[in-house]
Amino acid sequence: MVFKRLLGSLGVGGPTVDTVLDPGAARPGGALTGQVHLEGGQADFDIEHITLELVARVEAEHAEGESEGVVTFERFTVGGGFRLAAGQRQSVPFTVTLPWETPVTELHGQHLGIVLGVRTELAVAGARDKGDLDQLSVAPLPVQEAILEAFGQLGFGFRSADLEYGHIAGTGQRLPFYQEIELTPAPRYAHQVDEIEVTFLANPGGVEVVLEADKRGGLFSGGHDALTRFTVGHDDSRDWNAEVDAWVRQLTERHGGAHGHGGPYAVHDHHGHHDHGGHHRSGPGMGTAVAAGAAGLAVGVAGGMIAAEVVDEVGDFFEGDEEDEG
Repeated sequence: MVFKRLLGSLGVGGPTVDTVLDPGAARPGGALTGQVHLEGGQADFDIEHITLELVARVEAEHAEGESEGVVTFERFTVGGGFRLAAGQRQSVPFTVTLPWETPVTELHGQHLGIVLGVRTELAVAGARDKGDLDQLSVAPLPVQEAILEAFGQLGFGFRSADLEYGHIAGTGQRLPFYQEIELTPAPRYAHQVDEIEVTFLANPGGVEVVLEADKRGGLFSGGHDALTRFTVGHDDSRDWNAEVDAWVRQLTERHGGAHGHGGPYAVHDHHGHHDHGGHHRSGPGMGTAVAAGAAGLAVGVAGGMIAAEVVDEVGDFFEGDEEDEG
């Protein structure tokens, strides 16, 4: 999805900018490549800098309720310091490294409802313009994909995914928001939990896996949230079905010690992470679900069963931004 934009701050006759990302999904901590295509206007202009911003649509909870907004979570200067002659065409190639915690937007090519973009800012003769906005697709790291596939093989299903503004206490989180992948429980756990939320916090050395269970209440007790964390290496080779099943058992059975690779973490009632006020909202693509049983979570998503409104919302975000800034 590429939009060619007039540099509005300079008016008619200014240069245009068109950023094209190379095909294929990027990965957290990996390279994002592409080219910024410039076309000169009716006069010569000095291009002071070309900056790429990574932006995300993020949900926030506050006293008045819930809201959504766009958060910039990284900036890269990829060019500048040259004159663009009238009518001249010039391309500026770039290679930048995505933050390790960049959210995952797709699984086997199917959108999860997470909206990320790359916005191009052009500074010309003291004026700046957000000239171009392009959809950013990010696939999971191999270990993230293996863990999600294990959930699917165990009978968990995809419910929704969203980005939450805030910080998970006690983790190495660096971005101002985190991703939650919400799963419906496998049949064996359906009597214990309403859903399980998975958050990946990747770093150069591995991935923190944060699991939260929205636990069902008993006859004389209300429901509550439980949280546990594990650390895995990028190149870990395990029986992931058995590993993930053990994680879920530790999370749901009782509040004891949970030991993950890389150190013990306490399973505890979940306070301060976020409070859903007795219910849990769906993220983008509200009400959509991907059926996933024995065939696996990833197979369910790849089978095209994700509802069309998820993809529609992604498109509406970029089209809406185009209209707002135009």
